[in-house]
Amino acid sequence: MAPMQDRPHAVVVGSGIGGLTAAVALHQRGWRVTVLERAEAVEAVGAGIALAPNGHHALDVIGLGEEIRELAAWQGDGGMRSPDGRWLARTNSAAAAERFGGPLVLVHRATLVDRLIARLPDGSLRTGCPATPADPGVAGGRPAVVTTPDGDIEADLVVGADGINSAMRRALFPEHPGPAYSGITTWRVVVPDLGVPFAPHESWGRGSLWGSQPLKDGRIYAYAAAVAPAGDRSPDGEKAELLRRFGDWHQPVPRIIGAAGPGQVLRHDVHHLITPLPAFHRGRTALLGDAAHAMCPMLGQGGNQAIEDGIVLAHHLLDADGLGTGLAAYSADRLPRTTGIVRQSARVAKLVALRSAPAVAVRDTLMRLAGLGPGLALRTFDGIADWLPPQRTYAAGARDRRVRDHQAHQAQR
Repeated sequence: MAPMQDRPHAVVVGSGIGGLTAAVALHQRGWRVTVLERAEAVEAVGAGIALAPNGHHALDVIGLGEEIRELAAWQGDGGMRSPDGRWLARTNSAAAAERFGGPLVLVHRATLVDRLIARLPDGSLRTGCPATPADPGVAGGRPAVVTTPDGDIEADLVVGADGINSAMRRALFPEHPGPAYSGITTWRVVVPDLGVPFAPHESWGRGSLWGSQPLKDGRIYAYAAAVAPAGDRSPDGEKAELLRRFGDWHQPVPRIIGAAGPGQVLRHDVHHLITPLPAFHRGRTALLGDAAHAMCPMLGQGGNQAIEDGIVLAHHLLDADGLGTGLAAYSADRLPRTTGIVRQSARVAKLVALRSAPAVAVRDTLMRLAGLGPGLALRTFDGIADWLPPQRTYAAGARDRRVRDHQAHQAQR
């Protein structure tokens, strides 16, 4: 491997899951990486994250997929329910794993962030270091430049992984309208083990949704969504708001809300980039994750798509000499896929937002018909969860065999 000072240098702005994945993948491809994080410490904002098989396969490339699969807690039945507890559609973990080549894994974001950071060289992550774009650079010409409190940093590549309100995106595409409010607000919370087992479920009501999922360590990750005005907040706290909205739903929903401590419930309005960007790059600068394609969380794909971005970006950037071609290939690869998932997530959000009794009755009937078998209920994720990375894993062996077996299974379907 080339000496450190001779390697191409990538600066990643933002230490979320997508940015860290890109940093690890580029490092393993021989790049020198620097990750700049505005916060004084890396704290995984949020609660849980659902990693679908496409996310696992992407993480296989950097040798992390198997660790994540071992965190799978969903074993057995699950599905969709109504607020009174009736099952609308049933699925099971075995059917999901067979169809998509792996399980659905719920992990705390901090767990995944910690494992990604552990794969970076010491000193490559700089916290308390906000960065703003100064020059996107020119592929084959001048370097990209970001400005920090300690001075400007030049780089062969800058990766904008700075989230939904990305300054990098605004600098690259100032005419783009940016994120729009979806009409949905969300809540998330992690509570201790309640001591009462339950089947993982997502329950749909009138203009609202609740999900309860066990984590491997026994804790429970719960999330909710509802139609609400942008910026609306509960004057007596978000736990009280959850009790008003979901306190009379089936168990374990009220029990989970009751177990939440003061201030534990996180609430965020959902904005999405429903108008796609013209590209995910300009000059020597690339965008990924929410900075490139923020989406509604209804398909649980936001984090998975950010992970895919990081892996595919590294795949196309063999070295700094072919940067222009590589970034163009990255945009061409990722833009159509993520645009489709953003739009599909928005369509599901509109189904969640239905509030009239007749419309909800029709929706629930269709869900019951679609749920006649586990395979039917899982078809929503065909073309999404069965994605495979374009490259072999950097850590060869069992993970490569898993991918080949899944490819053979897909060919027989």
